[in-house]
Amino acid sequence: MIDLRHVTFAYDGESSATLHHVDLHIPEGELALVAGRTGSGKSTLLGMLNGLVPHFTGGVLRGDVRIAGESIVGRPPRELAHLVGYVGQDPAAGFVTHTVEEELAYGMEQLGLPPSTMRRRVEETLDLLGMADLRERALRTLSGGQQQRVAIGSVLTMHPRVLVLDEPTSALDPTAAEDVLATIARLVDDLALTVVLAEHRMERVIPFADQLVIVEDGTVRSGPPADLLADSPVAPPLIELGRLAGWDPLPLSVREARRHVRTEPFVLTAPPRRAEPAGASLLEAEGITVAYGATRAVDDVDIALRAGEVLVVMGRNGSGKSSLLWAIQGTGSRRSGRVRVGVDGVDPAEVTADEARMLVGLVPQTAADLLYLETVTDECAAADAQAGAPTGTCRELLNRLAPGIDSTHHPRDLSEGQRLALVLAIVLTARPRVIALDEPTRGLDYRAKAELADVLRGLAEDGHGIILSTHDVEFAATVADTVAVMADGEVVSRGPVERVLAESPAFAPQVSKVLGPQWLTVGQVERTLL
Repeated sequence: MIDLRHVTFAYDGESSATLHHVDLHIPEGELALVAGRTGSGKSTLLGMLNGLVPHFTGGVLRGDVRIAGESIVGRPPRELAHLVGYVGQDPAAGFVTHTVEEELAYGMEQLGLPPSTMRRRVEETLDLLGMADLRERALRTLSGGQQQRVAIGSVLTMHPRVLVLDEPTSALDPTAAEDVLATIARLVDDLALTVVLAEHRMERVIPFADQLVIVEDGTVRSGPPADLLADSPVAPPLIELGRLAGWDPLPLSVREARRHVRTEPFVLTAPPRRAEPAGASLLEAEGITVAYGATRAVDDVDIALRAGEVLVVMGRNGSGKSSLLWAIQGTGSRRSGRVRVGVDGVDPAEVTADEARMLVGLVPQTAADLLYLETVTDECAAADAQAGAPTGTCRELLNRLAPGIDSTHHPRDLSEGQRLALVLAIVLTARPRVIALDEPTRGLDYRAKAELADVLRGLAEDGHGIILSTHDVEFAATVADTVAVMADGEVVSRGPVERVLAESPAFAPQVSKVLGPQWLTVGQVERTLL
């Protein structure tokens, strides 16, 4: 179905190729998972499959890209819409209408299909994706998982033979992500659709994947997931656990890992419990209420944070996590409530923007909003100057999170993960008393997330307080001291990370599901393995 033959691609002005000498075959009716380090070229590879690369990105492509036997080199995306459906990292950014039904029909209108055909396909797609009850809903009122399904449905109505998805679950809570992936798997099984999917949180997708495609250093390797993951530097916790235990074959699902445990049990000592943070109170937020019209996004929430504590806020999409962080930082609106930071009890909402940033430094979900200079070098130099930090501090942090970024690149030309890494480096350079991070692992690979965890733990040990929201349960298990779970604008559970994550099947990390609730990470197992 998909064939790349001796493909080499370089962006305009680049001295070296992003991808070189790529040969890849993906059969019809299979799901191929594309993985690799942040900025390795995964999105470039996906963009080749529908003409976005190089038609919109520029650059030089050599070799041949064939879909269903047709060469698509030189053809613009509009000529391939009937053949390849593409959903980017932010589905809402691609919406062009107002309601679900209109969005499902829009692509077919552009293809000039008869109204009777359009009507039938809309109905079929609503039923296939379980969205019939959303038919008349405004797109802006949908949850993240619902928006993702609408985005997929809007390309399925055009009956493509290939579906290309770039990070389809990165913004979704665990339950919504499972729903979307189950939908994708059903499309592969029932319709023989060929799906190419890039995802950093591989633990979610590997059980569904027929083929793994690893992009590294401009080259591409592909094959059965278990074979490639045996020595891959990019691997989810379950694979790392299997390597540590010497299991053969490596388990690709929690169920397979449990079978190994029954036949080849670990001999472990009891895991050490994380010490409860005992630092002085660093932040107190009382009675925080945030409302948008008649809707209360945050409803009378109290949050406390100690020096040296990493507090992770979790919850499904739309539960109020981001609104809470913005209200704490002082920029977001509050209907009521007060925030006190430090021994002076200063409220960030009552001081200047520069002073507020030194009290609570916030990394938003849309990290690019904080980038405004012409080069990566300029951004890092400005961060060092504003923070009064030694020259090179920001760049050193950036190299830890996303090594190899060209200093002369415009920040908005970076991949989403690289832009996030740059903003993280800028904010962390300032070393504010409280650091607030909203979905800080979107677009980051496993190694970058491990580096980020080390940076945050180091800041906590230096007496900073960190509050972050995330859907990434594996990252939460690694970095958190305390977890608070939100639902409908309220905190419904709060406590030590071991207890709160174990209480909910939705938020339990893979190691907990295999070995029991007292275990959170592979690192814990490695340190206590007898």
